[in-house]
Amino acid sequence: MEKIMKMMLGGFLVFGLVISNVSMDSVYASSSDTGAIGALQDKEFTLNEMLEYAIEDEYLAQTEYDLIMKEFNVTRPFSNIIKSEGTHISLLEPLFDKYNVVIPNKDWESLLEVPSSLNEAYEVGVEAEIKNIAMYELFLKQDLPDDVRTVFERLKSASENHLRSFERQVDRKIGGNFNKNN
Repeated sequence: MEKIMKMMLGGFLVFGLVISNVSMDSVYASSSDTGAIGALQDKEFTLNEMLEYAIEDEYLAQTEYDLIMKEFNVTRPFSNIIKSEGTHISLLEPLFDKYNVVIPNKDWESLLEVPSSLNEAYEVGVEAEIKNIAMYELFLKQDLPDDVRTVFERLKSASENHLRSFERQVDRKIGGNFNKNN
């Protein structure tokens, strides 16, 4: 019975995320053509577009989590994930050089809105990682050079780990089981 209640509570939370303002569309309000949000609007991509969307999403996540840490005076899990985002960027940068793609230079902070509460920040983290994973799944369906495929697979795997971290935070806050796979 307890497991059913947890699953129902998790389902209600997922449903709430879908219909509420706590989606990356509202967090990245002015960036519907940037990062995972932009990538998820299409099905086929050039190599340049995939690299640009990928690094944009990494920069957006890094900036968003930094803003959340400052706003709510928290560190974990955001501090660990920010370090990972830096690693992801450093994995992508050599691909930009190799394939002669210009790294986008935007005012990332201006594309973001800080969530109104720490609970919302954790929920935003869940939604951001879900979108990031979906973006890499789309990219991995494309014809890719081996080095790009390897990096995208690694970044997708890292996002799956980040998703679990944020789901644990949401679980602690609601006392349920947010992980939709259980």
